Amino acid sequence: MAGKTDAEVLIGGKVLTLSGYESEEYMQRVASYINTKIAEYGKVASFNKQSKDMQSILLQLNIADDYFKARTQISSLEEELEIKEKELYELKHELIAYQIKLEGAEKNNTELQKKLHETEKQLVRLEMKEKP
Repeated sequence: MAGKTDAEVLIGGKVLTLSGYESEEYMQRVASYINTKIAEYGKVASFNKQSKDMQSILLQLNIADDYFKARTQISSLEEELEIKEKELYELKHELIAYQIKLEGAEKNNTELQKKLHETEKQLVRLEMKEKP
């Protein structure tokens, strides 16, 4: 297990020290995401009229909403991936079946070519016998 990482981040104009098992870069990205949300809502006049507690709750709700939407999207993409994997599996089996048919047809073609060649030889022999 990797060691604990401490990172100083700026969130909402305040320097905070985060501690965890993620990289400092990751913690900075999380802080950046939160700052983006704060800035986004800071542009809304009705948000700024709310108390700090209500602003915090609204930000938390918005971030939770993003989280659940992302999970829903992941589930949808996983289902789509599963469908695509099944289709790929079926196509691979179909390809194998066609390859087997092709091999059989090629073998049959080779046998027919041999028979044709033999028949042509026999025809030539018969023609040679008929010539005086």
